[in-house]
Amino acid sequence: MGLRQELSVEHFDHCPWLFAEEATEEQRVAQRERQRSVGGDSEMGERCYVAQSAAVFPDRLRLGDDSYIAAHAYVTGELTTGTDCTLNPFTVVRGAVALGKGVRIGAHTSLLGFNHSMAPDRPVFQQPHTSRGITVGDDVWIGSHVVVMDGVTIGDHCVIGAGAVVTKDLPAWTVAAGNPARPVRDRRDAKATSAARPGRGGDVLARFAETVRAQAADVLGRCWDGERYADRPGTAPTVRAHCDAVEIADLLLGTAPEQLDTGEHVRRLASLQDPDTGLVPEFDEPPPAPDDDGFLGEGAALYHVLSVGYALDLLGSSFPHPVRGVREMTASQLVARLEGLPWRDGAWGAGAWIDTWATAAHWNLRYANGDGTRPGSLETLFGWLLTRADPWTGLWGRPSAAAGRLQVVNGYYRLTRGSFAQFGLPVPHPRRAVDAVLDHARDVRYFGAGQENACNVLDVAHPLWLCTRQLGGGAGDGGYRSAEIRAWAEGQLAAALPRWQDGRGFGFGPVTSGPGPEPGLQGTEMWLAITWLLADLLGRSDALGYRPRGIHRPEPAHDGHDAHAAHDGSPKG
Repeated sequence: MGLRQELSVEHFDHCPWLFAEEATEEQRVAQRERQRSVGGDSEMGERCYVAQSAAVFPDRLRLGDDSYIAAHAYVTGELTTGTDCTLNPFTVVRGAVALGKGVRIGAHTSLLGFNHSMAPDRPVFQQPHTSRGITVGDDVWIGSHVVVMDGVTIGDHCVIGAGAVVTKDLPAWTVAAGNPARPVRDRRDAKATSAARPGRGGDVLARFAETVRAQAADVLGRCWDGERYADRPGTAPTVRAHCDAVEIADLLLGTAPEQLDTGEHVRRLASLQDPDTGLVPEFDEPPPAPDDDGFLGEGAALYHVLSVGYALDLLGSSFPHPVRGVREMTASQLVARLEGLPWRDGAWGAGAWIDTWATAAHWNLRYANGDGTRPGSLETLFGWLLTRADPWTGLWGRPSAAAGRLQVVNGYYRLTRGSFAQFGLPVPHPRRAVDAVLDHARDVRYFGAGQENACNVLDVAHPLWLCTRQLGGGAGDGGYRSAEIRAWAEGQLAAALPRWQDGRGFGFGPVTSGPGPEPGLQGTEMWLAITWLLADLLGRSDALGYRPRGIHRPEPAHDGHDAHAAHDGSPKG
């Protein structure tokens, strides 16, 4: 009798790695039917195996290629895996769980991506469930009889010893053991000290900064077409690309990009501003037509208020004209505009509009004789924002089933960047904002392995940085939820630094959203700022030797004196 006939379904259930090579055609047909019978919203990759004896009852299941669920495993809730993932016999995976690529989960291990409430007003069995989810990175080995609790993130390349109980996040390359699990060593070097671990010691950041500073000129040069800057070679030149080049050169080199002298940079950028509206259109496009209240609701010209304004500021100059739509808008027009923003289904766009309006007001306040904004306009803006913030989340807008908190958190960053942060004012409900942002940071759709992009990481890092500073002390000083903030920052920093491509810079993100994975000026400018924010959350930003001074500057940009400084419309400096 041949080997193929001798291996039963029970054998494959316990040793599923044999199935691809040893199963009979009849067994393959039965396995395909088994996979089709799995309920919920389920999709299986190529060469997957789901044991007949496994209890698999998901709400949502995405099983990557060459992955298996072995005998007597128990799977419910939402499970997403990368390729080559294994759930060995008697594993339990419940709640929201996301695994990266090449994850091995030992027998009798439980990943519990949910929890019970424990309020004293009712019996435990009547308590509602909560779920923050579990995220596991790439190339992770979780031993047998391990328990991973809800809300935990395990970084890439970690190893978790048998019998451990993981209650807190673990940064990449950690070998952990015990109950509760604690780091034992760095997987790459049994004798490594904490100061030598990536993301932990300043030496890694210093080496990174030395590398990017040495390559900054090459990164800028590859995006110069001989006349203008493009985000990436082969793409059309844009106004934003020119501004990103100015930001990168200022950050890393302390000077203007070498392709033009400083005066020519200023002349080119300042001449783009339409003297009537004060707005900056895209290259070779006419000035945008304002709405009835004199301002815009969408389009590239809105972001140019930020990017061109700060590029000129870094070059020692400024806009030659005020932004008319902000200068002339009445308080009632501003309230009508704020009320009409898409808070329910487009909170990012709403926040971006406020960022632009407030930044235009910041630039306009440099003009004397009341030529910047109408009296009471800024008070109207901040009064409206303070009375509309949700006291339960600290945010503006509402999450949705389709996008989770993506819109509201990304909108929170843009809104607070241009208003409270830029003007040096405290945000409302900072603890609730930290809670909401950390909850969003566990959403595997945006922060699962290989899903992060510059926009989404920045829009978590900056709110956490802003709120922790307001609450007193950094994340390392025993501040509010400091351990979770540090663990998140450690993981993101460890993932970000290796993404630098020599002579080319950073891509926006590994997936196709935004500019995509190809290295370019926008991705480089944003990830350099993100790196500073993450490092500063960990108390290590000094090792970088740079500090953002433009759009992503940490300090308030408006010092309260601009409104009293005479400005004749000519560039300063």
